[in-house]
Amino acid sequence: MTLVTEVMTGAIRGGTSILYAGVGESYAESAGVVNLGTEGSMLVGALAAYAVASETNNPWAGAVAGLVAGGVLALVHAYFVLHRRANQLANGLVVLFLGLGLTSLFGASYVSKPAKSFTPWRIPGLGSLPAVGDILFNHDPLTYLSFLLVPASWWLLTRSRWGLLLRAAGERTEVLSSYGHSVRRIQYIAVVLGGTLAGLGGAQLAIAYANAWFENMVQGRGFVAVAVVIFAARQPFKVAAGSYLFGAALALSPALQARGYGINQFALDAIPYVTIIVVLVALGRRRAAEAPEGLKKVFEVSPST
Repeated sequence: MTLVTEVMTGAIRGGTSILYAGVGESYAESAGVVNLGTEGSMLVGALAAYAVASETNNPWAGAVAGLVAGGVLALVHAYFVLHRRANQLANGLVVLFLGLGLTSLFGASYVSKPAKSFTPWRIPGLGSLPAVGDILFNHDPLTYLSFLLVPASWWLLTRSRWGLLLRAAGERTEVLSSYGHSVRRIQYIAVVLGGTLAGLGGAQLAIAYANAWFENMVQGRGFVAVAVVIFAARQPFKVAAGSYLFGAALALSPALQARGYGINQFALDAIPYVTIIVVLVALGRRRAAEAPEGLKKVFEVSPST
């Protein structure tokens, strides 16, 4: 396998968990709610998936458990933000640390414990194609599912009536209310849906990519997903591109090491995060101006405060 093929294959494998979380966050931010607790939803999703897969010997049951766990934690964020009017940024951080604490408490017994994980499915015929066979057609089932999630989410957000209501909840709440729709209910659905997808991303990380559980195994991927959504302007195809870019940067380090390149390990480990920072600096200001009105208010500070 060439360096380019290995990095591009790793881009998809390593970027899929971020893709799930990023697409989920796109729903929440389109409705005017930012959820920094996405990292926590990924963590609880990863632990729940690994624990259930270990106990049941069934990775599909683990994936469902991860999805549910991520959604439940996002529901906590939605309740305090939408019902109790808590600050979205501060509450998101609280939810993150709640997820970190819960997984540290309940996850210790699953460190080094084996679990039934997803194995790659090579698509007959297509998986043997030169170059693209390994890149596109030799992945775990959750990765294939993510290939369908991106166009489906694009259609839902930009072409469906539900997507129109969702965007109106983030842009024109008064108009939405005047037509008899509940803004709060739509935002609840968007935030919880975002959490379930983040939980599924955590599941993909634990029982398909890493095939292991260890404390804080998400390692900032939830924050990267939120950042990717910002520069992708909540568009699923661009979220996928940003996620794969981060995955490619992750895959570059082991690929170079395997070929004997004498590059400092710490420098290689920093590449994915430096890449995201550079992209955010290049696109961040313009994307901030394109944010929904409801989302802009989250970052505004009242003159009286």
